[in-house]
Amino acid sequence: MVSAKIFVLAALATVACAKSRCKPTSTSISSASVPTPTLPSTGGSKEVPAPPPTAVLKKIAVGHGLQNYTCTTASQPTAAALGALAVLYDVTALYPGTPGSPLKDQEDFDALTTDFLWTHDLPINFVDAAAYVADTTNPFPAPAEAVLGGNLHIPFLGHHYFDFEAIPMFDLSTIGLKASVGKNDSAPAPAGADVGPSGTGAVAWLQLKESGKGRSVGLDLVYRVITAGGNPESCAVTGPATYSIPYSAFYWFYSLS
Repeated sequence: MVSAKIFVLAALATVACAKSRCKPTSTSISSASVPTPTLPSTGGSKEVPAPPPTAVLKKIAVGHGLQNYTCTTASQPTAAALGALAVLYDVTALYPGTPGSPLKDQEDFDALTTDFLWTHDLPINFVDAAAYVADTTNPFPAPAEAVLGGNLHIPFLGHHYFDFEAIPMFDLSTIGLKASVGKNDSAPAPAGADVGPSGTGAVAWLQLKESGKGRSVGLDLVYRVITAGGNPESCAVTGPATYSIPYSAFYWFYSLS
């Protein structure tokens, strides 16, 4: 099983590295010459609601990390979500058409979540890496850029985690923005979405709204889209257990003021 996984990872890494990509030269989304990014669609019968016309897009990030789950019994219908740990990388300047972006089409941009999931080491401090057991006292390594395909450099943006009240938190520490949010709506990931290394499927797309806890700074609305991996194992398979599943996803961050 391990050798097969290594073979798949190596094959996908070869594909990613074969693409000619260079370090982006622009990180601004305010210039009139920059295209207006369009939130993606699932293409299915259910969509997450679009942001209001007055919403201002602040950043687009790829989050790469773990979705956490627990099963109390083997007969539990579905595993209960225990939150997430992920590092956020700033891909705003990579949006197709942005001056300096080496990604010329939407397909390459949308593939970033799969590229991260299969070719980039999980940016988590582990107690047991083989079992995806994170060090909960110090889960994140020192901030560092991600390098995909050998030459695509993507800046570190911040962290995603659940706070002391189990509220989803996005800390965009490099730009001083924060989002404390709760789920407002969801839509299933499209058919054909990347099932991830664990083979469990892609987590749902989400619209997340400000929690009202007073912990947000400059952000009111977050979308999780183009998800890869992250769905839980069946409790019938795991039995009583707490465990984590690797995932990646795009996060779009908006201000409403």
